[in-house]
Amino acid sequence: MASGFSCLSVTGYRRLKAVVLRLRPLNILIGANGVGKSSVLDIFDLLAASANGTLESTITESGGMSSLLTADGQTQAINLALQLDQEGNAPLDYQIKLASKGYGFLISSEQLTQQRDSSAVVPFKYIDSSGSRISYHYDGKFVEPDWEYKWLETSLSQVPKMYREAESLRRLLADDISEIYHMLDVSARAPVRMPQTLSPAQTPGSDGEDLLSCLYTLRETARERFEALEDALKAAFPTFQRLEFPPQSGGLLTLGWRDQDFTRPIFANELSEGTLRFLWLATLLQSPGLPKITLIDEPEVSLHPEMLRLLADLMREASERTQLIVATHSDRFVRFLDQSELVVCDRDDQGGMCVTRADELNLSAWMEDCTLDQLWSMGRLGGDLDTANRYSGRGRHGGCLQKGLA
Repeated sequence: MASGFSCLSVTGYRRLKAVVLRLRPLNILIGANGVGKSSVLDIFDLLAASANGTLESTITESGGMSSLLTADGQTQAINLALQLDQEGNAPLDYQIKLASKGYGFLISSEQLTQQRDSSAVVPFKYIDSSGSRISYHYDGKFVEPDWEYKWLETSLSQVPKMYREAESLRRLLADDISEIYHMLDVSARAPVRMPQTLSPAQTPGSDGEDLLSCLYTLRETARERFEALEDALKAAFPTFQRLEFPPQSGGLLTLGWRDQDFTRPIFANELSEGTLRFLWLATLLQSPGLPKITLIDEPEVSLHPEMLRLLADLMREASERTQLIVATHSDRFVRFLDQSELVVCDRDDQGGMCVTRADELNLSAWMEDCTLDQLWSMGRLGGDLDTANRYSGRGRHGGCLQKGLA
């Protein structure tokens, strides 16, 4: 990717008491349940809301400001900072502070800056708002809004369209961050199992509701990607032959899965949970309309280890077209990843989350004898070492744990 988000900083949001996360094209967050991995994905949802003018409703639907604050009895504000790389220029830095006010909240400060002059002590400010003082930089001076301003929405969401740099960030946050792809519903009457109307669709939908339209679009407009998808299916399912889209009454299409062991196609309502989930994820990662930021939570559910290897390859390829941020609990998935792709999430001494890129840990000696999933299960990639040893059945000096402990 030519540009993308390079750093996310969060304080005061649930387990994210004080977190600085350096971002790369592919970011796989690993760690125990409840450590805060999914909160990182939720933060991007909150940032998207701050840009598209739905911050107030998003906070309300999340249970209000009190449910978002770190539950330590002291935190009264959430601070968010996001850095966006700019090709050939200094990055844009966006910062916002949401303060608790009674049962609600207020936007106590907001800035969008850029170090346009390396010799300048203070960066250039596109937005500089504090409380009731709202300022946009335009034509060499700061101006205040001359329209009906919404005080519980951000200055960024209301930036005039002619303010190019601010508008480019607003559009990226508002339009180019995917909703979070959680576990796919594969129940008997789930959208992914039912015939679907053919309509323009660039992604398969967060619940698979546009899977057939996206597959059809891929086949007709991006044949190489469709063939790459079918190749991945053949690797995951050796008897798979091809996908078909037989029409149904009322202008609906259904999914036909051709398998060499059967004379008729297998339809979506007959496919296994793991098959449907892998097809949905593989389609997403080959989608022509991938947003610039794609968020996926627990992609490993119901997938065989061999599918996880293929999924890692698909994510690696997709990260050349989108910035991927993925949360996982699967040590088997970790086995197929590189250190540079892993973000280790753990609890600090105060119960908040701390993060470390795996390739910043001193693991070279360990990697001679151990795989990444083994190191994780033994506690070398976060978590309490003694607890990890008890669950893995290893002693503190057993197996490859002997390395580096002297």
